[in-house]
Amino acid sequence: MFINRTETIIGNRVQLNYGAAVTDIDGDGHFEIIVTGYGFPNTVLKWMGDGLHDITPPELADFERMSIGVATGDLDADGREEIYILNADTFGGRKRFGDRLFAHNGRRFIDLFAQKSNLLVANMVAGRSVAVVDRLGTGRYSFYIANYGGPTRFYELDDDGHLVDVAQDAGVAYTAGGRSLLAAPLISNFMDIYAGNENGPNYLFRNRGDGTFDEIGQLIGLDDPFQHARGMAVLDGGGRFDLVIGNWEGFHRLYRNHPKGRWLEITPLLMAEPSRVRTVIAADFDNDGYEEIFFHNMGQANRLFSQVNGSWQAVSPGDALEPGGYGTGAVVGDFDEDGWLELMLTHGEANAQPMTLYKAEPNSHHWLRVLPLTAFGAPARGAIVRLRAGERTQQRAIDAGSGYLCQMEPVAHFGLGELTSTEYVEVIWPDGTKLQLATPAVDQLLRVPYPE
Repeated sequence: MFINRTETIIGNRVQLNYGAAVTDIDGDGHFEIIVTGYGFPNTVLKWMGDGLHDITPPELADFERMSIGVATGDLDADGREEIYILNADTFGGRKRFGDRLFAHNGRRFIDLFAQKSNLLVANMVAGRSVAVVDRLGTGRYSFYIANYGGPTRFYELDDDGHLVDVAQDAGVAYTAGGRSLLAAPLISNFMDIYAGNENGPNYLFRNRGDGTFDEIGQLIGLDDPFQHARGMAVLDGGGRFDLVIGNWEGFHRLYRNHPKGRWLEITPLLMAEPSRVRTVIAADFDNDGYEEIFFHNMGQANRLFSQVNGSWQAVSPGDALEPGGYGTGAVVGDFDEDGWLELMLTHGEANAQPMTLYKAEPNSHHWLRVLPLTAFGAPARGAIVRLRAGERTQQRAIDAGSGYLCQMEPVAHFGLGELTSTEYVEVIWPDGTKLQLATPAVDQLLRVPYPE
């Protein structure tokens, strides 16, 4: 499936890296990758024609912290995403140094947690993953933090522009072995939150529609209390979203969203086989119209699954096998903007290794990419996008935080195989607003502003 394109990462350093996120760092309308360094500098990579170049602003490099998880979202409704970088200088419980929450002030990035008015709300618990949630459907995002051995944090700005933790008011102030997060309209018409934990049950927080949540993981069969969750991803389930969950050295799960409300486990035996998994990605890498599932492992070969005649089959990941890779994070995005997804893998924890980059073997398939925007012009993370083409409907959720440590590009990527035309694209924003666009042309990135 994959061919190695790592040579296009210019100046690729050997260091301990963890999570990664895809956002527009420099405000030019194109997406970059930010990779967290654990005791090493964070890195921002930008495609500049011949490869991915390091353009890291000095304030984002921040080599003094043990950076691990990262996510981005428009916290202040200025149309530009803020960057939350989670520090974990201890394994669990209280830590020495807080997290970073970077905003751009027009000249450079500043850390909001370093402002005097925000010092007392800083997260001082070792966490793992971050996701953004538009809990009220306003286009303003909150940052949800999965902490390990301490209470959840849920940060947003109050009317005076100060950071506040709304976890208690929102009904998500739980203490657990927090590992991973996924935010999407899973069971409600709003952004729900699925939180994967270690040494305890997972949580499914259903959005009531007013920005508060009910925890119903056990009720609907998603608590899985005896496993240790890591990577998670949503899948096109044919009108609904299914879930794939990677459990550390435990049985992996594939859940089908049953119409009657309870989720059913339908994991094929080869997919369920335990591994030292970190990140799980669902994406259509070969543009055939069907998603693949990629398991990024630590100290073991990576795995790839493809849909063959309606069932999931293990296939060779090609150059991305990486049997000696110490996998930590992974992201996908069309960084060179040619309509084909790149898969970027980060490594570290047990051994310093460089990043790697892969791409599917070339073919003649067509594609369509859809970027919904909020009313403020930022990526509408958590939106649903549906594409009707060839008597079949595909759907994607705009990524708001992908399981363990990482966050993917905020674009709905659709492969079309040999199809050269479409019927319509429909976008559903987190507030329920819908817009349908008739017969968009293939082989393009379609930017969809929020309807006025």
